[in-house]
Amino acid sequence: MLDVGKIPKDISVLTALNSIGENILIADMQFHIRWMNCNASDLLTTVAPLYQLDSSEDFIGKSMDYFHQRPERQQGIMQSIKSTHRTRITIKDRFVTDIVVTPIINHAEEIDGYIIMLMDVSTKAEEEKNKEKLIKTLSIPILHVWANTIALPLIGEFNAERSDLLLTSVLFECSSHRIENVIIDLSGVLNFDQDIQFHIQKLHDCLKLIGARCILVGIKPELAVTMGALDRDVQIFRSTHAGLEMIINQQR
Repeated sequence: MLDVGKIPKDISVLTALNSIGENILIADMQFHIRWMNCNASDLLTTVAPLYQLDSSEDFIGKSMDYFHQRPERQQGIMQSIKSTHRTRITIKDRFVTDIVVTPIINHAEEIDGYIIMLMDVSTKAEEEKNKEKLIKTLSIPILHVWANTIALPLIGEFNAERSDLLLTSVLFECSSHRIENVIIDLSGVLNFDQDIQFHIQKLHDCLKLIGARCILVGIKPELAVTMGALDRDVQIFRSTHAGLEMIINQQR
């Protein structure tokens, strides 16, 4: 697709690139860095000491091979790029970034160089923290399935750590959205620790204190044996459908 319109005469293309809020570099056909905008300059000044360099200016003229442990592999990727190429890289085990490489193609359909963008730069520690947060979020999925009703399909191992995370997440969700019914689906749980009865009873009791009802569904025979006896007011159903049906009938 062709570009549309014309850039005003008083606006420089490099000035425009320099104004974009991303880290942008331009490399020549030999993959040597020839220019970088202010954002990239600030970033690479921070990175420079990791490569025994003083500032971002020392990166000018250096080959992209300089940053890779396996330059031959990087050259193969660069030479085969026909359109935008995106990947995630780690810089000296300190920074994580998405690198986007786009060839600069002239009117003769030939490559004149490359634009490299370093996006979503974060420290390795921040990246690990974000991953941990994502894993925790995925490990406790909360589904709003009916009016004032949430369901939590638990999958995998159920232990003390996950029980505490479950309790915190559920109590926050209930208090934030005035939840009255919490359906806990245990059919996907693979194994349990010896205190499973204590964890379930604690969850039930905490929900009761804030005016919410804990409803257990999907309990397998082996889990029933492991759990032992719960208080009589803990409601248990064979399936999520059965538990939800009871809630709907009561609300009607």
